[in-house]
Amino acid sequence: MLDEFPGDRASQWPEVAQGNPATTRRNLKLTLAYDGTDFSGWQVQPGRATIQGLLASAIGRLTGENVLPQGSGRTDAGVHALAQVATFATLSPIPVENFLKALNDNLPTAIRVLLAEEVAPEFHARKSAQAKTYEYRMYRGAICPPFAGRYVWHYPFPLDEDAMAAAADVVAGEHDFTSFAAVDPEKRADDETTGEARSNVRSIYASSWMRRGNELVYTVRGSGFLHHMVRNLVGTFLLVGKGTIDRQGLQQILAARNRSSAGATAPAGGLFLMTVEY
Repeated sequence: MLDEFPGDRASQWPEVAQGNPATTRRNLKLTLAYDGTDFSGWQVQPGRATIQGLLASAIGRLTGENVLPQGSGRTDAGVHALAQVATFATLSPIPVENFLKALNDNLPTAIRVLLAEEVAPEFHARKSAQAKTYEYRMYRGAICPPFAGRYVWHYPFPLDEDAMAAAADVVAGEHDFTSFAAVDPEKRADDETTGEARSNVRSIYASSWMRRGNELVYTVRGSGFLHHMVRNLVGTFLLVGKGTIDRQGLQQILAARNRSSAGATAPAGGLFLMTVEY
């Protein structure tokens, strides 16, 4: 399914619109979960299926309005979310509980709206965010179950997991994370603000590795994250686990502010946006 954009037309589901037409613009907040495997990320792209594009199409079918919902950040192709947040403005009188049902009826089953609510006009999914938490999941067993393969990085090779856990706090605090930012023309951050000079300085509030059964899980909470930042951190922590670098080496990579000094980018499938805090 490709992104579709509605023209200005009447709602095709008049039964969900109850009450008098709205006379003021409403600001609606959606909390979404999605399996990102089959999508080209959050951001709308011509000719590709994206979360933002499909959500915009579903909203347009219900309201007859051209809207582009704004997310708390841009997840990349293949990345999943348990609680992505999006906001959009509408003149539609549809009650929020009807929005919830109707949107889920018109979205692919891999995208679910968990909560719809009306919020203050100044609330913005990205600009109002105070912190985000991501998880990265590595499956350490010899054979990865077929129903887990879409949601983990299968890595059954030897690793010093204790060394990775002990080095996790190196990235905590406020730092310039250029060494862990994707090198691309956009220099895109998941929390970028248009029209402002972009900075690679971010605050990481917590960083940890822990075992959960056959999974080795990296959890990181911070003020915001650069493009590929979490996946690049995971790829660099892997070097610690392999004994290629130690804690001091990780500190040197962070201080270098040079992407080429860090590890490879971990695959997208193991990454989850867990929560957004406001």
